[in-house]
Amino acid sequence: MPKIEASREGTFCWPELATTDQTAAKQFYQILFGWGLNEFPIGPDAIYSIFTKNGEDAAAACTIRPEQTAAGVPPNWLLYVAVDNADETAGYVSGLGGTLIAEPFDVGASGKMAVIQDPGGAVFALWQANEHKGIGIANEPGALCWAELNTPDPSKITTFYEGLLGWELTGDQSGYLHIKCGDDFIGGIPPAEAFDPKARPNWLTYFQAADCNAATAQAQQMGAKVYFGPQRIDKVGNISVLADPQGAVFALFTP
Repeated sequence: MPKIEASREGTFCWPELATTDQTAAKQFYQILFGWGLNEFPIGPDAIYSIFTKNGEDAAAACTIRPEQTAAGVPPNWLLYVAVDNADETAGYVSGLGGTLIAEPFDVGASGKMAVIQDPGGAVFALWQANEHKGIGIANEPGALCWAELNTPDPSKITTFYEGLLGWELTGDQSGYLHIKCGDDFIGGIPPAEAFDPKARPNWLTYFQAADCNAATAQAQQMGAKVYFGPQRIDKVGNISVLADPQGAVFALFTP
């Protein structure tokens, strides 16, 4: 798979872990995915950890902020979507029924971001790249490969994402909505009956694994909790859904 020179508008361009124990989380994911690590100070007592795979940026981790913890936000993987103009895109959010949690702001010379909550309650971020393009690798072991929106009423958010990001959402016979950006399928939305009413609406980040069964077992041995699978889905691949030892939920996939 060739490296990604720049993420196209509307595609998932960066997975970012916010965790309660950054040191332990780094060790967990480096062992699980064979990730390298580059670290950057982002304040007097804060470090931004960028994970690499085959020399390319693959994901990042930071420590969850106290105000997030106080607001009941658990450790989580935040997905960023590439946009050409964060200010312009963010300007459409409220009119489409979403909420602007964080207005667009510059992240040094790296780029500009905004944090959005969709009408169903799921949170994601926008990223307008400057010096940092986002992921340089995708769709191979140890890299981002898919994303899934878990929401109680998929019909409620279809217009929001089509209007905001230009996605095309098409359903199949099972009721699963496929997310298409340009010519590429980049994610999906399971039917409402698949949503766990005890969970909060969320975007689920999928990482590709060379062997989903083996990776799931390894993660479990390191303290992860397995919520689903590993399960083989005919003509698709093997999938499992886990929470890392700090509680951040993610998925593994082997095509």
